[in-house]
Amino acid sequence: MTHYSRRQVALTTLIAPILATLANAEQRGSTMSATQVGSYLDKMPAAWAGREKIAIVVYEHMVPLDVIGPHYFLGRLPGAQVQFVARNLDPVTCESGLTIMPSATFDSCASDLDVLLVGGGSSGTVAAMRDQRTIDFLADRGSRAKWVTSVCTGALLLGQAGLLRGYRATSHWVARPLLKEFGATEVDQRVVFDRNRVTGAGVSAGLDFALALIQRLRPLDFAQTVQLLAEYAPEPPLHSGTPEGAPPAVVTEVRQLTSDFIDSARELARSARVGS
Repeated sequence: MTHYSRRQVALTTLIAPILATLANAEQRGSTMSATQVGSYLDKMPAAWAGREKIAIVVYEHMVPLDVIGPHYFLGRLPGAQVQFVARNLDPVTCESGLTIMPSATFDSCASDLDVLLVGGGSSGTVAAMRDQRTIDFLADRGSRAKWVTSVCTGALLLGQAGLLRGYRATSHWVARPLLKEFGATEVDQRVVFDRNRVTGAGVSAGLDFALALIQRLRPLDFAQTVQLLAEYAPEPPLHSGTPEGAPPAVVTEVRQLTSDFIDSARELARSARVGS
C-alpha cells in the first residue's frame, strides 16, 4: 500500500508539469485566436459606434427570413446590443424547421428599447396574435421604443397590440387589406416610414427595411459600406414577386393557399376591435 502511494506521487510529480505546460499552451492558443481572428466590424470608424438596444421578437412557426434578413444589417451596427426575444429561452422552431435560440425573455428584455422588431408568418402569427403575453409585451415595449417595426405579417401583431392605429403601414400583399381593421392606413410600398413606425412588406422586404433603418441610425456611408459588404444588389431570376408581376393563375393559387390564415387573422382583428 505504501509502495503504491509513493508510485502515485512519483507519477503525479512527473505528469503535473506536462499537464501544466499543455494547459498554458492551450490558453495561449485561445488568447491568440481571440485576438487574431477578428471581424471587419472591429475596424470600422469609432464615429460609427452606438449603444442601441434592439429586440427581435421570435415565436413558434414564424418565417425565419423575416428576422434573419434584418438581423444581418442590424447585427452590424457597431456597439448595438441585438437580442432575439421570446416567451422563454427554449429553442424557437420556425416555419421551415430552422431553430432560433432566444437570448432574452419577455421578462428580462430591456424596458426601454431603441428598436422593437417582429416578423410574421401564417399559422404561427395567428397563434401569436392569440397569445396575450406576446401582445402585452409588444404593447408595453412598443409604447416606449424609439422605433416600432415589423416585417411581413408581423404588422398584424403590431396592429393587435394597438401600435398601428392612426399610422400608415404595409405588410405582405395578401395581408395588407387587414391593416385597416387595426385602424391603420394600408400603403402599397416595400418599406413604409410613418413617424417612428417602420413596416416592411413580405419576407424579402426585410432586407430593404433594415437597410433603410440603419441609414437612420448611422451615417449614410456606414449603410453603404454594409450594403456593399453584403453585395446586396438583387436581380431576381423571376419577376413574379408581386401580384402585379405574377401570372394571374399564380396569384389565385397564393390567395387560395393563404385564405385560411387571412380569415383567421381578420376574425382576430375584428374581435379585438369589438373588445376595445
